[in-house]
Amino acid sequence: MVILGIDPGFAIVGFGILESERGQQRLIQCGAINTPAGLPLSTRLLQIADDMDTLLTRFSPEAMAVEELFFNTNVTTGIGVAQARGVILTAAERIGVPIFEYSPSQVKQAVVGYGKAEKRQVMDMTKRILGLRAVPKPDDAADAVAIALCHARSATSRLKALNRR
Repeated sequence: MVILGIDPGFAIVGFGILESERGQQRLIQCGAINTPAGLPLSTRLLQIADDMDTLLTRFSPEAMAVEELFFNTNVTTGIGVAQARGVILTAAERIGVPIFEYSPSQVKQAVVGYGKAEKRQVMDMTKRILGLRAVPKPDDAADAVAIALCHARSATSRLKALNRR
């Protein structure tokens, strides 16, 4: 299964593409969609939509895992991220890619085994699980890889299968 992990944002959208087969994961590619500061939000959203279309077409993921929106104290930034997230979800929905959403604590639990793990612990475990020489860069890409890894581990969980019965 090819999984596209997304760490949503409007300045930087992290992405990570994993292949997951029989409990083993392999990183195919990761990176970031960067939108230049100073451009109108609508222009930045269009760039994100176009780049998402390119990712979805090029890698043909069977699932997209996206981090749920978490508001801190900056509501203005949160609104921009929410709009970018909407563009991201629409791009996948438009071509029929199943979308799975995970909270930050679910990602930490799946990757580290502890829902309140620190960011550096998640990055280190992502590197170890995937057998990488270094943590993916930028941080947004590393987060997206961890989100994809969360889905790979959650999608094959025997508990999930038991809950469907």
